[in-house]
Amino acid sequence: MVNFRIVLFFFLLCFFTKKSGFAQLGISHEIGVLVGPTSFFTDYGERYNLQNNISNSGIGVGLIHYMNFAFRAECNCYTTDKYFNDHFKIRTEIDYFQSALEHFGPVASKNTLGGKLLRGMHGKSQVFEIGSSLEYYPLSIRDYTAYSYLFSPFISLGFHFVNYQPSAYSDFGPLSDPNNVFPTFVGGIDLDSGSTWGIVGSMGARYRLTPSSDLAIEGRYTYYNTDWLDGLNIDAPQNKANDLIFWLNVGYIYYLDF
Repeated sequence: MVNFRIVLFFFLLCFFTKKSGFAQLGISHEIGVLVGPTSFFTDYGERYNLQNNISNSGIGVGLIHYMNFAFRAECNCYTTDKYFNDHFKIRTEIDYFQSALEHFGPVASKNTLGGKLLRGMHGKSQVFEIGSSLEYYPLSIRDYTAYSYLFSPFISLGFHFVNYQPSAYSDFGPLSDPNNVFPTFVGGIDLDSGSTWGIVGSMGARYRLTPSSDLAIEGRYTYYNTDWLDGLNIDAPQNKANDLIFWLNVGYIYYLDF
């Protein structure tokens, strides 16, 4: 947790000081907020069960900053026509996700001891992320800014530092008692908070609202380098992958230098 706070402090320092520092390099800036539902793909329930994926959904919010290389803030003009300037932005962000987690699926729905133990177990996970992504726009950023078209699709790939805080309890009693836990989970529960990293991939589009603002919609997957995001890491054939989150968000982006 200490290391995560250091990274958070460094990120915020960069976030609030980079505008003046990079203005001399011909870079403009955008800030925004994202919000939308998340789906947690973890060891709760069956990962690819539709009911499980819909029910184990939560909420995500994010604060974002963009470095825009297509517009020069100090001269209120466009940069020279280079492909990178006109098709790429660097995005930095702080995100928070949380979801209540339950066991859904054929086994959990049975009126057996195992089914009752699964239905009696309840969890929650909170995830904090800080990181950067490189965002690619197939269409010209300059043309989009000049209202040549109203929609601009994008894809991005990035890397995030992650802190996660799982919690869980059972209706039958302490989870430290094997009699209160589904047999597969015995020895596979750890509710300590931890830190890891994640690979972020997204696809979305922007819509031009005003000369200084956009509306954005995005679908994003984050793959984490851990299977403890939810506090569970079971040794079973069905547990073949680390945890991941899908986030469908809507955002408002404001151009600071326009």
